[in-house]
Amino acid sequence: MTTHSMAEADSDAEARVRAVRHRYARRGNRATVRGRAFTAYLVTLFALFYLVPVVHAASTSPALVPLGSPARATPMACALAVAACWGAQLAGRFWGPLVMQPFLLHVFMSTDVSPACYLGTIARRRLAYASTAVFLSACTAAYLTTDLFDQPDTALQGLAVAAGLSAVAAVAWLWGQVRAVRDNLALAAAAGVAALVVTAAARAAPEDEGSLWLAAGAPAAAAAVLGRAAFRSIREIDLARLARESARASQAQTYAWTGTLHHALDLYRPEPRGLTSTLIRSDGRFRGYLAQGSIRALRTPGRTIAAVSFLLTGGALLTFGTTGPEGHPALLSWLTGAVCVYLGSGWVSETWRGLRDELTLAPLFGERWGGTLARTLAWPVFAVSVGACLGGGLAVLIRWPLDSGPVNTALLVAGSMVLVLGARFLREMKQHLPLELLLPVVTPLGDLSGLVVIAWQFDGIVAVVIGIAAMNAVPSTLGASALAIGMAACCVWMGLRRTGWAHRGAFARLSRR
Repeated sequence: MTTHSMAEADSDAEARVRAVRHRYARRGNRATVRGRAFTAYLVTLFALFYLVPVVHAASTSPALVPLGSPARATPMACALAVAACWGAQLAGRFWGPLVMQPFLLHVFMSTDVSPACYLGTIARRRLAYASTAVFLSACTAAYLTTDLFDQPDTALQGLAVAAGLSAVAAVAWLWGQVRAVRDNLALAAAAGVAALVVTAAARAAPEDEGSLWLAAGAPAAAAAVLGRAAFRSIREIDLARLARESARASQAQTYAWTGTLHHALDLYRPEPRGLTSTLIRSDGRFRGYLAQGSIRALRTPGRTIAAVSFLLTGGALLTFGTTGPEGHPALLSWLTGAVCVYLGSGWVSETWRGLRDELTLAPLFGERWGGTLARTLAWPVFAVSVGACLGGGLAVLIRWPLDSGPVNTALLVAGSMVLVLGARFLREMKQHLPLELLLPVVTPLGDLSGLVVIAWQFDGIVAVVIGIAAMNAVPSTLGASALAIGMAACCVWMGLRRTGWAHRGAFARLSRR
C-alpha cells in the first residue's frame, strides 16, 4: 500500500468516526435556543452573585497562603504537581478518558476501524478539555489563596506552573488507564523523585533566579515524553476490559443522576481475591470476628494500604489539632484529621453494609441481637481505633510535651473517633434517595432543595464537620467528648431508622431468636 492510499484510508476512517459520533450525539432532541439562553442566564447569575464578590474579596484582602518569593513557592508547586499526577493516575485506573457509552463503543468495535483511530480522537479531545479545566482551576485557586499574581514577573511564572500542572495531569490521566500497574507505579515513583530534585535545586538557587521556571518546565517536559508513549499504548489496549469499564461507568452515571451516589461509589469497590478458605477453620466453623476482618483486609491489599494511610494520617492530624493552641490552624488540622479517619473507615464497614441488608431484607436465619452487634462492631471499632491511635502515637512522639495535657488529648481524640464511626454508620445505612427531599424548599435566597440533596448525599462528612465544629466551640474537654458521643448515638439511631428497624420491631424479632 502506498503512502497516498494509506492517507486516504486514514482520512476515510476519521470521517466514519466523526459521522458515527455526530449521529449518536443527535440521537435525541437537539438543544433549543431557549434552553441555551437559560443556561447562559444561570451562568451569568452565578458569576454576578458568587464569582465576582469572591474575586473582589480576594483582591482586597491579604493572601490566605502568603508565598513571598518564587523560591518559597517552588516546593508547593512541586507538591501540587505530584499530587495532580498521582490523582490523575488513580482516576484513570477507575474512569479514564477512553471510557464512553457502551453502545457507541460496541458500534466502533463492530467495524474494521482501528482502535487507535476512534480512541485516539476521543482521547485528544478529552485531554484538551481536562487540561483546560485543570489550568483554569489552578489559576483561580492560586489567585484566590496566594499572592503569586501580585507581581507581573511572579504572575507569569505562576501561569507557567499552572500550564505544566495541567499538562502532566491530563497525560497522567491517560497513562493511568492505558498502561499496566507496574508502569503506573514507576511513574508515581519517578514523579516523587523528580519533585524532590526540583525542590532541592530551587533551595540551592539564589532568591532572584526565578526558580518557579524549573517547577514549570519539568512537568511540561514530562508530559511531552509521557504523552507520546501513552498515545502509542492505545493501539494495544484491551477492548474487552474497556467495554467492562464503560458498562460500569454507565451504570455508575445512572446511579449518580438518580440521586444514589453511594451506590455509584460502591461499584468501584475492588473485589476481594484469594484466601477464601482461610475464613473457615478446619472443623468447618467461621473464625472469630477480628480474624475474619483481618483476612478480608488481606484479600483487598490495595484498598487496605490506602485505608491504613488515611487512618495513620488522620490520627496524627487529630492529635496535632487537639494538642495545639486554639485557633484556625489547630481547628483545620483537627477537622482534616477527622475527615481522613472517616475516609479510611470505609475500608472496614462491609460488616455494616451486611447489617443494612440484614435489617432491610426478609429475615431468614439470624443470630441474637447481641451476636449481631458483636459481629458488626468488633472489627470496625478495633481497626479504626488501632490505626488512628498509631498515627496519634507518632504525632505524640514528634510533639512532646503536649500543650493541652495527655488526658484532655486522649478524651478529644477518643470523642472524635466515636463521632467518625457514628457518621460512617449513618452513611452505610443509606438506601435510595427519599422522594420528599426533591420537594422545593422556598426561601428568600431561592430554592434550596439542591443543597438538601447534596447534604443527604454527603451526610457522613457533613456530620463530621458539624460535630468537630461543635466540639471546638465547647470550652470543656469532658463536655466536648460527651457531645461527640451524643452526636454519634444520634447518627446510629438515624441510621437504624433508615433501615425501617424501628417501624418493624426488628429489635423484638432479633431478641426472640
